[in-house]
Amino acid sequence: MEGDKGQSAKATSAVGDLRKSWQTWAEDHIEYQRKNPFSSDDRLASKPVHTHRGDPTYGRPPEGSRTEQRGKDAHSHVGKEVEELCLIIRNTGQVGEDGHVSVTFGQLFETYVTISNKVVGILLRARKHGLVHFEGEMLWQGKDDDVVITLLQ
Repeated sequence: MEGDKGQSAKATSAVGDLRKSWQTWAEDHIEYQRKNPFSSDDRLASKPVHTHRGDPTYGRPPEGSRTEQRGKDAHSHVGKEVEELCLIIRNTGQVGEDGHVSVTFGQLFETYVTISNKVVGILLRARKHGLVHFEGEMLWQGKDDDVVITLLQ
């Protein structure tokens, strides 16, 4: 009989722990939905005012979140690819009269495509940061093979 009471107490305790855990998760979820600008649940009374473009948190993931960490990791990875692209341009290009190293897009594409298939995207990022210069908005394989890409730094 006492064994039955012990089993019953353990079962009640396990159910209570499970209930507590579920309640904690539910409360955390409700709090998250209060902050979620895409939540359409009108029952959440204290919805925050949506941030505006001037707000420093506008368009940014919550601090310390896994999304923020993935963004930082991606930014670091792209930075390394830009550095590698500049190194390839330096190694395969030729120094011009102005002292800058230049290479044609076709030559760069053939060299770099074995390393990464994101040549154009990395070139655009490098241009955005003032590391390279080339004419046009976008470069297309075949059509723009003769476009000169100049390494600025």
